[in-house]
Amino acid sequence: MALYGERGFDNTTVADIAKRAGLTERTFFRHFADKREVLFGGARDLERFVARAVADASAALAPIDAAAAGLESAARLFEERRQFAQQRQVIIAATAELREREAIKLSSLAAALADALRRRGVNDPAASLTAEITVAVFKVSFERWVDETNQRTFVALIRDSLGQMALLSTREPTTP
Repeated sequence: MALYGERGFDNTTVADIAKRAGLTERTFFRHFADKREVLFGGARDLERFVARAVADASAALAPIDAAAAGLESAARLFEERRQFAQQRQVIIAATAELREREAIKLSSLAAALADALRRRGVNDPAASLTAEITVAVFKVSFERWVDETNQRTFVALIRDSLGQMALLSTREPTTP
């Protein structure tokens, strides 16, 4: 992270990372497929964690609420790593290749969420729609959370975003 911050992603090599970490390049590649994975290495763990939280959510919950429970569980883990998340987001935002990789990882999270919802008995297209909406809530909430001016918790921002989303399906009465 420090090297990416100092030199930028494009100007940092695997050799640079390995040297800074006191490793050989060979050891680096035992842990990461490429230098991008330093930033995205935990994505599969996040997918599994969220899917497990969705599976463990009360059967009485609506699909969106079960998915939200999965997000909130993950958000609690993120709270202690806010500074890291902020640094990571700055690096990703500065590089088109990393923004694309982030989109792919979010798509994969949506697929994992949809699968977890299907295992709960939610049929398609409801499972897929719920998963995509939930990932959009995650993305918007995360971007708000890493904003340096934000003082709210990630969970609070997820709940706020879900509330905003719920308002989209209601129609305010118009006054003549």
